[in-house]
Amino acid sequence: MKLLGLLRHAKSDWGDADLRDFDRGLNERGRRGAKIIGAHIRDHGTKWDSLLASPAVRVRETLESALPDMQAVFDTRLYLASFDTILEALQAHAAKAAPEPRAVLVSGHNPGLQELILELVSPSHETDLFREAAIKFPTAAYAILECPVDSWADLRPRTAKLAHFARPRDLDPELGPQR
Repeated sequence: MKLLGLLRHAKSDWGDADLRDFDRGLNERGRRGAKIIGAHIRDHGTKWDSLLASPAVRVRETLESALPDMQAVFDTRLYLASFDTILEALQAHAAKAAPEPRAVLVSGHNPGLQELILELVSPSHETDLFREAAIKFPTAAYAILECPVDSWADLRPRTAKLAHFARPRDLDPELGPQR
């Protein structure tokens, strides 16, 4: 059994229209959300063997706030990546590791992270938790998929189970949708 964690970057700052999308950092709400979800990730207790991440500034700042003690492997393919590209990057990363990691946390962007959940979860495991993640995988959301494979190379669509899903608003109501 492999564990695939997904962490979407926290809320980004749109205050400087001259910045490229890649260079946008976090706004204050994003920094708060990243810290809260980071504490949740640590408290939840899953030990991540590796962290694979998009090199975008907002992802880097999310990880600095949320998981400052984890060393990330930044992969340019993960910037705004689709389901197929995320899966390819994950499998390539795992193939280089010895031993192959059991639990990999991927940090990046939507819609790719949400697509990963929609594509990997088996129809027999479409629970209320899955339906919540299918509606929206918001900024700083965190999910864990249980993948019934011995090797990441064997991971295929419609085989996983969404075992955990948390959003900053679940942990602090003040971080809920702005009205």
